[in-house]
Amino acid sequence: MTVTVQRHAISRQPPPEREPSISKHTALLLTRIENAPFALESVMSTALVTAYERAGVDPTASWIESWEAWVTAMQSGSAIFAAATSTEANVQCLIYHEKRTIAAFTSPEPFVNAGHWLAAFYLAAICRNSQRLTELCKVPTSKLRESGAVHDEYQYAWIETLQSFWLGHEDFPDKLVEAASGTQPGSRPSTEQDYISRIMWPPMELLRWRATGQHEEFNRSLENALLAHKEYWSSNPDIADSCYGWVALAPLAMACFALDAGFPVEVESDYLPKHLLQRTWIGEFPT
Repeated sequence: MTVTVQRHAISRQPPPEREPSISKHTALLLTRIENAPFALESVMSTALVTAYERAGVDPTASWIESWEAWVTAMQSGSAIFAAATSTEANVQCLIYHEKRTIAAFTSPEPFVNAGHWLAAFYLAAICRNSQRLTELCKVPTSKLRESGAVHDEYQYAWIETLQSFWLGHEDFPDKLVEAASGTQPGSRPSTEQDYISRIMWPPMELLRWRATGQHEEFNRSLENALLAHKEYWSSNPDIADSCYGWVALAPLAMACFALDAGFPVEVESDYLPKHLLQRTWIGEFPT
């Protein structure tokens, strides 16, 4: 039986229908990345905002413009880590239908961090790009720590868990236990623990059920993950209209892993754009 989780109400007006797949600002940034590779972070951020905003008017991702926005965010996110880990002077990256030459980063960059890695990984999973997933899984967490960004240890453990899962390493169960243990309530402020409990913990549980082949448990946890996502983004008026809450990125990525493994995904929601989950656009153009 299929369960539906309604997305929380959006009070602000989403952008008009059928806008271009990337904004003028993103297009301008793309012209600069060859000479200013740090602009990649802005390309990723603005493309992802466009993808989220598009979900306000195209919640199922039924438009090609929506798919292009998600793919552009994925491509630029992956390019960040390709440039950060390359041993060559330049890297060739496909971004928004063009092969672009990007200078490798010669020193640590603040945006080569755990948060951007997780977003890039989830996007690659949603866009079903196995090569990019494998390349991201070769980025050591030590490289992410060099950014100077402050992240809890459980986030690095979660990254290593995802890498171990995708690469099929035997230490996956131990890595998952380590990551999950770090999300337990402790001495953190309540607002931070709320984010961890409602946003960071659910995909860990989902990955557990995906890895162990538990279909019923996965669907029950997926419903709970979306309800937790809804509670988090709707309970605070300061963030209720943020486009970042219009799609549940990490649960969507885990649902894609499950569907691709033959799981019956029995939860529907605008938080899980139908045509992203169901691979509708795969093969439409090179990604």
